[in-house]
Order: sequence, then structure tokens, then C-alpha cells
Amino acid sequence: MTQPHDAPHDAPQGRRRSGRRQGTHDPRRARERALKILFQADLRNADPLETLERVTTDASARAMLDDLDVPAAGEVSPIDAFTRRLVVGVNEHRVEIDQLIERFARRWAISRMPVVDRTVLRLATFELTHEDTSPAVVINEAVELAKSLSTDDSGRYVNGVLESVRRSVAGEDVPAEG
Repeated sequence: MTQPHDAPHDAPQGRRRSGRRQGTHDPRRARERALKILFQADLRNADPLETLERVTTDASARAMLDDLDVPAAGEVSPIDAFTRRLVVGVNEHRVEIDQLIERFARRWAISRMPVVDRTVLRLATFELTHEDTSPAVVINEAVELAKSLSTDDSGRYVNGVLESVRRSVAGEDVPAEG
């Protein structure tokens, strides 16, 4: 069983420490960075792990992140452990993630979705199914990313699909059409 990201390894079960995840400067920025890496890989039909590696090691490739953070002396990359875990996880579980999204996508094939919406849904679905983050946080952050990076309707659409995914993961009865 994986440890909750917010709890130290020796924390009593059910208690979370306040503050940020270990190895993560800012979970919201980590999600945004993961989204940008996954988006770039999808758009270029490239391997997400190769894209992650390129962004990690090549300063010019890192420019696609639009980060204002300048790595500290001796720091190679602004890519933290949570960003890396999200990218690797989406890549490893993409088939099951896509199947789950399509189940609740209201007659939309995943291949026909706008790339930003598809990437937001993949990222959030991975987090809902494989991470211990609060579902409310995951869905809220995904909706905010969709609203800020895609169309006016994307936030509502992402919210509807992810709420159906959340209910399914929780074992609640959910109609296949979301």
C-alpha cells in the first residue's frame, strides 16, 4: 500500500501532517508541470517519459513549462518527485485510465477530445485511482486547469466526467453515460 503524500512515513494511520508533500514545492504547480509535459508528449505523439527526461535535463526544453522558477545553484531541474510520479503514473496506466474516461465521456471518444481536456482528464483520473489525494482537491484543480487552459465549457465537462470517475472508484452506482 502506498503512503499518503501528505503523511510522513512514520505518521500514525489516519493523521496527516500539515504543510506540503515531501519532495514537492507546490502540488498545484507540480500538477500543472505534469499536465504540460503530458500535453506536449500527446501533441507530438512522443513518449511521455522521454519528454519528461528532456525537460528534466535540457534547459531549452524546460522553457515549455513557462516557469519563472530559476533552479538554485547545483539544482538541475525544477521537476519535483510529485510531477515525476504523475507523469510516470499516467504513462504506466494510460490504457486503464482511457477506458475509465471513455466510460463516462458522454459519447466522446478520447481521441476526439481537445488535447488539453484529454490530458487534464488523464492526469486527474490517475490521481483519483492511484494516489491518496482528496478527490475534492483533484477534481477542483482539474476543473481550474481546464477552465484556464481550454474552452469555457471544459470546466463543466471535466467536472462531470471526473465526478463520475470518483463515484465509480468509491463503489457508487454510476450510469455509463455519466
